[in-house]
Order: sequence, then C-alpha cells, then structure tokens
Amino acid sequence: MMLQGAVGIIAFVLLAWLISENRGQVRFTTPLIGIGLQFALAVVFLKSPGSIQFFKMLNRVILAIETATNAGTSFVFGYLGGSTSPSPFDITNPQATFILAFQALPIILIMSALSSLLFYWRVLPAMVNAFSWLLGKVTGIGGAEGVGLASNIFLGMVESPLLIRPYLKTMTRSELFSVMTCGLAGIAGTVMALYASFLSKVLPEAMGHILTASVISVPASITIAKIMIPETGSITDGKVVPSQNARSSMDAITLGTIEGVQLLINIVAMLIVLVALVYMANLGLSFLPWSDGNPLTLQRLLGYLMAPVVWLMGIPWSESVTAGTLMGTKSILNELLAYVEMARLPEGALSSKSLVIMTYALCGFANPGSLGIMIGGMGTMVPERRDEIVSLGVRSVVAGTMATCMTGAVIGLIV
Repeated sequence: MMLQGAVGIIAFVLLAWLISENRGQVRFTTPLIGIGLQFALAVVFLKSPGSIQFFKMLNRVILAIETATNAGTSFVFGYLGGSTSPSPFDITNPQATFILAFQALPIILIMSALSSLLFYWRVLPAMVNAFSWLLGKVTGIGGAEGVGLASNIFLGMVESPLLIRPYLKTMTRSELFSVMTCGLAGIAGTVMALYASFLSKVLPEAMGHILTASVISVPASITIAKIMIPETGSITDGKVVPSQNARSSMDAITLGTIEGVQLLINIVAMLIVLVALVYMANLGLSFLPWSDGNPLTLQRLLGYLMAPVVWLMGIPWSESVTAGTLMGTKSILNELLAYVEMARLPEGALSSKSLVIMTYALCGFANPGSLGIMIGGMGTMVPERRDEIVSLGVRSVVAGTMATCMTGAVIGLIV
C-alpha cells in the first residue's frame, strides 16, 4: 500500500502535466515544493506530540455545538428537531425519528453565525494572513492569491474570492485558476461540523481529520493548478479585504445567520434534486442487462470507473469498488451525499485506514453543482472576466478532484 500511494502521487502529477496548457513552462520545483509542504503539514497535524489531544478537543467542541444546535432545534421544531420531551405518539423505532433537515442540517446556521462573529472580531483574518504569509514564503505565490487560497480553509468557494475581490480584475490567468481550483479542492468551514457529525459514528476524531484535509489540500491545489496553468506573468500583491459590513457583534451574528439560511436552503434544495435525479438515472439503468443478475445502478457504475483512482490513493483492490462508488458520488453529485453513504456502510466494508483516506479524498467541492455556484458568484464579482472563468470551469473541477486525490494518497502514506 505504501507503493500504491507513491505511485498515485506521481500519477496525479503526471496527469496534470499531460493536460497542462503550457508544459514547457512548468517548473520542476513546483510539485516538489507543493508535495513537500503537504507532507510537512500532514505530519504536524497527525504525528506531532499533542495532535491526538488536539483532535479530541475539536471533537468536544463539535459535540458542544451539536448539543447547542439540538437545544435550538428542539425549542423551534419540538420532537421533529430532536426534543426529548414526550412525543404526540408512541415511538417504536427511535432511529426512524431522525429527520435530516430538522436535526442535522441546522448546524450550518450556528457555524455560519460563529464564522461571521470570528471574522468581525478579526480572529479569522489574522489566521488567513498568517497562512497566506507561509504560502508566499514557501511557494512564492503572490499576496492576493495567498489570501484567496488560505481563506478556503475557513470559507467557501464564493466567500473566499470576496476577500480579494478588488484584485480579481488584474490577477494573472494562473492565479485566477489557482483560486478556482482551491475553492473546489476544499470545503467551507460552515459545513465542517455537519460532515464531522455524520462521520463521528464510523471515524473517531472526524473533525480533526476534516480540518487537516482543509489545510493540506491547499498546497495540493497549488501543485496541480500551477502545473496545469503555469505562472508566466507578474504575481499580484494584496491582503485581506473585509467583505462584511457588521457594526457590532450582534450585527455580525445576524448577518452570519442570514447567510447561513441561504446556504441551508440551497443545500436542502440540492439534496432533494440530486437524490431524485439519481433515482431516475437508476430507473433507466435498471433496464440494462448485467452479468450478476442484480440491477445496474449509477453508484455501481461509478464504483467500477473510479476503482483504479482510489487504488492509486492506497485503497486495497478488494475495497476499491466500494471506495470508488463514494468517489463517484462525490464527483457527480456532491461530497455531502458521499459522506452520508460512507457513514451508512456496513461494518467492515472499508478498513479503518481506508475510511481515513476517503475522508480526505472526499473533502472537496469539485462537482458540477458547485462549479455552477462558483461561476455564478465569481462571474458577478468580476463580470469582465466571466468568459475566462467559464472557460476554466471544467479544468478547475478536474484539478480540484486531482488535488483531493493527491491529498488522499499523501495521507495513505502517513497513517
């Protein structure tokens, strides 16, 4: 399995070079620096003294947020929101009372409000600038690009570009593509807690792994993006440009809650539509003959197609179809559905190491739905470059997917 991961990293870098816009301009040091930084950050987070205690602390924080969210949903929705007070009927199957929209997804509102508050208090900007400085020193990228990439650890693919909106007009094509790739190779801080709550049942310290994935996927996205579209212009300097107009802590909480409501509604709507589309696709595929007598489904088809990809990340071949199905679900639909499926896998379907690898590989927004959201958001921010953003869209999804796969391969070599 060690050899698999090493071969996988080389394969992903080589594929990025083969589809590069300008292979002759790719610097040999780019993959070495990016992969080296990724390994260094992964070792710090996963192997340094105190890392286990740090992960356990994060899990306690998530548990506290979940408990607080349950208090809010129970007050508003009653037994539908998870209230332990007597229900209006006798419950014979407690597991059937779990309602995703009323009990799990509202944690997005809490995280959105907390993120807005931390931004108003200048906690998040300080952390973004610190990581941006580190990226600039190690990789040589410009300040504006560094801020855009570093903020993806905490913010989403649309919120991050807002921090560097004044610089988007003049950023080089390579820098713009790098920002797009990183946005699709990571997830937003507002959904970290949600994903961790799903995975905590099958993966201890899930929140720590998801946070680590958000951090180490940044150098992975730089590596892939700079190979696919090498830098040939002058880098763009810049720092964080606050995008919210909160005048007080309460105002920041209010603004964050409003933004969280929009995100929550979007997620609920997308889940309804995507699950329905998968069901319709499976109905169509069920008419096709299949050798083992079981109906062909989109999930099974994606599992076979993505099996070699997950094998390159260090997944045993005996588990590759199961893991490939998760990767296919993430790439075609979204990472939330993939995490939900992974949490529902029967015991033993994936080994503990494979679960960790897939947690990192699935931790990204690279899918068609997210691409549409990103194009709409960035196209509004900088309409004069909308055509260029659209033209880079599919390439950024491919790059974002390869970046998360490379992250999975790196983790497979460490854990």
